Amino acid sequence: MSTDVTRLLPTEEAEALLALTREIATKELAPQVHEAEERSEFPEAAYRLLGKSGLLSLPFEEEHGGGGQPYEVYLQVVEELAAVWPSVAVGTSVHSLTANVVATNASAEQQGEWLPRMLGGDWLGAYCLSEPQAGSDVSGIKARARLDEGSGDYVVHGTKQWISNGSCADYYILFARTGDDPRRGLSAFIVPDGTEGMSFGAPEKKMGLACDVTTQVIFEGARVPAGHRIAGEGDGMRVALSALDAGRLGIAAVATGIAQGALAHAVAYAREREQFGKPVGEFQGLQFLLAEMGAEVERARATYLHAARLKDAGLPFSRQASIAKLTATDTAMRVTTDAVQVLGGNGYTRDYPVERLFRDAKVTQIFEGTNQIQRMVIGRDLLR
Repeated sequence: MSTDVTRLLPTEEAEALLALTREIATKELAPQVHEAEERSEFPEAAYRLLGKSGLLSLPFEEEHGGGGQPYEVYLQVVEELAAVWPSVAVGTSVHSLTANVVATNASAEQQGEWLPRMLGGDWLGAYCLSEPQAGSDVSGIKARARLDEGSGDYVVHGTKQWISNGSCADYYILFARTGDDPRRGLSAFIVPDGTEGMSFGAPEKKMGLACDVTTQVIFEGARVPAGHRIAGEGDGMRVALSALDAGRLGIAAVATGIAQGALAHAVAYAREREQFGKPVGEFQGLQFLLAEMGAEVERARATYLHAARLKDAGLPFSRQASIAKLTATDTAMRVTTDAVQVLGGNGYTRDYPVERLFRDAKVTQIFEGTNQIQRMVIGRDLLR
């Protein structure tokens, strides 16, 4: 299967990064995917490889160990990973989301202490926002962090749910309530793995993304030093929502990669599979189906690249991020469905990757804000 895509990249360095990503994805990651997903293994070695290769640090400043690359380049790296191993691409996007919180909101001292480890591949992050009763409604968060004046620590109680990299991360970006105001009562913290009073639920048994280990993260009197609070007390809502715009672009790139991978498998199969004495790709009905799949993938890629270029230019991109997330994830679901159809009965078996990509695609319409929420965001912005 070829996942090659014609890309218009801004520099020769970016072209080299995409070539490196494609080489790692096809030679190092692809041989592991099937067995690892069947066993629901956390792909720690894959993340360490990406970190050592400099692919976990691309959109961050070089002074902190980042790659200094535009967001549009980083997202295309994520897409290339997703075309081969969506679980790893999701974990990469989540890690970037956590590092983005620190890079854009933490003090210079905090950035100097934490970012080099985050961006060098030594630390992998998790984003603790959602709760059992608070998914899309961030104002409904109930986890509470109370400042203990005597020790200077925050004492945290509460449960976070649907946490990617849960129980496997090296640090957790936690959003907890430090006040009762629905919008001004949240604060953000970084909590290292191994913090006393922090534990994890059993991994969720999910439809897809089996190697994206997802658990509850439970805080029962966990002590977090006040120096681990990111930004001011009560600034957590602003921090969370600003980071989610970038996170939605990450998921749009993941979804586009899933669709691209499914398209590539479908095209390869249509060239090789023969019926009635000729390859099935020569039948017009199948050609039209593949053509529509190809057009959808190109549309999805165009929406996330447009939003990323606005971000890189320092322009507002929140609506465009929601459009990209909505467009790309709906595309992933349609294209993987059609890829299964192209392969017929074979596509319905686990012997062929399109079955797994079909299952992986579904959740992209749900996390980082459901697609119903994206429609609300887009509509409200248009009417503002």
